[in-house]
Amino acid sequence: MQYVDEFRDGELGRRLAQRIAAAAGPRRQYRFMEFCGGHTHAISRYGVADLLPENVRMVHGPGCPVCVLPIGRVDLAMQLALEHGVMLATYGDVMRVPASDRMSLLNAKAQGAAVHMVYSVTDALRLAREHPGREVVFFAIGFETTTPPTALAILHAQQQDMRNFSVLCNHVLTPAAMSKILESPAVPGPGAVELDGFVGPGHVSTVIGSAPYELFAREYRKPVVIAGFEPLDVMQAVLMLIGQVNEGRAEVENEFTRGVTRAGNLIAQAKMAEVFELRESFEWRGLGQLPSSALRIRPAYGRFDAERRFALAHRSIPDNKGCECAAILRGALRPTDCKLFGTVCRPDHPVGSCMVSSEGACAAHYSYGRFKDIDVVRA
Repeated sequence: MQYVDEFRDGELGRRLAQRIAAAAGPRRQYRFMEFCGGHTHAISRYGVADLLPENVRMVHGPGCPVCVLPIGRVDLAMQLALEHGVMLATYGDVMRVPASDRMSLLNAKAQGAAVHMVYSVTDALRLAREHPGREVVFFAIGFETTTPPTALAILHAQQQDMRNFSVLCNHVLTPAAMSKILESPAVPGPGAVELDGFVGPGHVSTVIGSAPYELFAREYRKPVVIAGFEPLDVMQAVLMLIGQVNEGRAEVENEFTRGVTRAGNLIAQAKMAEVFELRESFEWRGLGQLPSSALRIRPAYGRFDAERRFALAHRSIPDNKGCECAAILRGALRPTDCKLFGTVCRPDHPVGSCMVSSEGACAAHYSYGRFKDIDVVRA
């Protein structure tokens, strides 16, 4: 197949569903986590879960970068915008993430703070060039997919000797989160789940390759199938995972061969390594403090590090008590298990970060009608 429409073909989807149903042994349960928020979005948008047999369950993972951003990190951005008076540039979804006291960067903008929505870090560099008398901070988030552009922006800023540009870095690493989930796959409480395998992230894997997941197959005996983001990609990955489970195999397989290699993008990896180094620890919403799970700017580029430049100190802030986003990110609960889902918490009024981004499990559930079973679930 060559074109996007072919990966959304309904007839092919029905045939794949028949093959999945035939392969899934009726006497066992299959529980696969789609780590990436892009897969969660595709599963909800195209009704993939509705085509799977009852004994094959998809579990939402923490692969939405907006969702795993903890409140304390958003508070740092608020501090920069409101107290330091910087021009803060970030992505649109990030502006809606609830911070302390139900504030958000969008609220801060309404109060007069210079918060700018951008589509890329290049836009933030342009702001810095256009306003040489103002401090411009790019509030950077994302997994390995969005990290290379941030690295290139910092290298460009150094080459141009830009004195008014810096980055508040929140880039996090996929393998560390997968390790955390596998070390404690069954979280005590309602909805606890044991995983049988992963649908591996596609965009992240174009950068880091498939090799980093081999540890999970080898040490944890969990199969990983890297998948593209169209519905037939995901269904083919599920079929491949079922085959591995049935055969007692735990390997890394690559369904997304049109975009992912074993080694990944070596040039992008080199730029990341040049500019960034590992943090000893970083807080993830839903997963807590994870060692070696995020990046910070190397001292050689310290003048572009907003945390150093403005002497910022992160504080851990608890989530809203009624919000189950943390458990949903761990795969321990489904969106419909949260009492706020679809009532107080909606895409137009998010209480938790999982309802903000289109890649968040709650937003995907709600936006594509998967909330219709809410009364049945709660009954």
